[in-house]
Amino acid sequence: MLAVGVTEKDMAKDENSKFQNSILKKLDSQHGGQLFEVSKEEDFTGKAGQSAVLRLSGVAPKRVSLFGLGKCTSGSSTSAFRNLGESVASAAKAYQANNAAITLASFEGLTSESKLMAGSAIATGILLGTYEDNRYKSESKKPTLKSVEFLGFGVGPELEKKLKYTEDVCTGVILAKELVNSPANVLTPGVLAQEAEKIASTYKDVFTAKILDTEQCKELKMGSYLGVAAASANPPKFIHLCYKPPSGSVKKKLALVGKGLTFDSGGYNIKTGPGCSIELMKFDMGGSAAVLGAAKALGQIKPLGVEVHFIVAACENMISGTGMRPGDIVTASNGKTIEVNNTDAEGRLTLADALVYACNQGVDKIVDLATLTGACVVALGSSIAGVFTPSDELAKEVLAASEAAGEKLWRMPMEESYWEMMKSGVADMVNTGGRQGGSILAALFLKQFVDEKVQWLHIDMAGPVWNDKKKTATGFAISTLVEWVVSNTSS
Repeated sequence: MLAVGVTEKDMAKDENSKFQNSILKKLDSQHGGQLFEVSKEEDFTGKAGQSAVLRLSGVAPKRVSLFGLGKCTSGSSTSAFRNLGESVASAAKAYQANNAAITLASFEGLTSESKLMAGSAIATGILLGTYEDNRYKSESKKPTLKSVEFLGFGVGPELEKKLKYTEDVCTGVILAKELVNSPANVLTPGVLAQEAEKIASTYKDVFTAKILDTEQCKELKMGSYLGVAAASANPPKFIHLCYKPPSGSVKKKLALVGKGLTFDSGGYNIKTGPGCSIELMKFDMGGSAAVLGAAKALGQIKPLGVEVHFIVAACENMISGTGMRPGDIVTASNGKTIEVNNTDAEGRLTLADALVYACNQGVDKIVDLATLTGACVVALGSSIAGVFTPSDELAKEVLAASEAAGEKLWRMPMEESYWEMMKSGVADMVNTGGRQGGSILAALFLKQFVDEKVQWLHIDMAGPVWNDKKKTATGFAISTLVEWVVSNTSS
């Protein structure tokens, strides 16, 4: 299959009402004007999501397919090129194509750097679009696509290096998808810890792993985290992976902290009623999946000049006689006390101790990721994550990384006056302050556990962690995290 990315501008007609674009004109003449006829019949105008296919007999290619890129210009849209890659992957599945070549109808206005970006985004779409998680199905079809050739996106080592980087990131995304897709009866806190240890042993030249059990967490006075874990038959596991570069000195120390609730029943404030999504609460460890996916990718990329700590306080939020009750007071490892007025606001309780632990590693910057609040989904919908931080500098870094990765983040306010709603009569704070501004209140809560000297940013990814239409995990945030870590390197 030959796949051609076509913008609306590329579909301009000449004086004979035929293709004006030189590549489309050449392809059309090679195939006796059939390509133009097919595009006309199928009303193909280059709009995003459109496609037109010319089936050929005899010599390769068996098909010439046009895919719409919309108004995308000068390589400005990573997501448009990623969507092109996904469209090619699904077309290859449908036609059972073994080999594909990809080009654009026009490379006009694309610098050599933006050509590499476009090629990388297309490759991401193809790799992730070809992948299917069939581990829990009795029967499954294997993808047929074996090779993809990139025409016009650059040559030699530069393109190869960019595509290798893309492949490394995609292996991290696929790991994260598999972790989130795994049901809670398979992926327990212990199994999540084993996955972290597997990353450390695979890339032992750059990684070390430390897994803390209940007793060790008690010694560190992690009362907030252990309070959430207390009701489960599956013991909690506190995961700490540390990446150190293979050579050279460390200029920056970073931490990635992920919420790791392998299942969230809500506790005694049990999730009930339509829309509570209790059956999907296996995805409440999406933040930890992003952190471990990024770790796997970085283990292959091996950036220099940066040390990275990957931290997850993994546990389940269940119900039993030993469980935390509404109204209980727990004490976090920094000595702050929390009145638990809602056991279903548990993720922040686990993150509290994880953030204190991260600060104690002597890091300069922390990014935490969590499927934290339904309020953020109400505010931003299902495809945009909320960003909360007191640091303009860190916000700029992470938002630039997300743009390069083609993932959608939106900075939200840290409205300090709202903290009044989080005051307790009997403890330092409550763990939730009601429905209004819920995602802001959650971020203000987390801030209480971060050292003022450390730059910190919180990503609420409750919306984009899961694709409702495809009923599968998205692997959200890994690309952004890897871009951010790499942007902090000295290499």
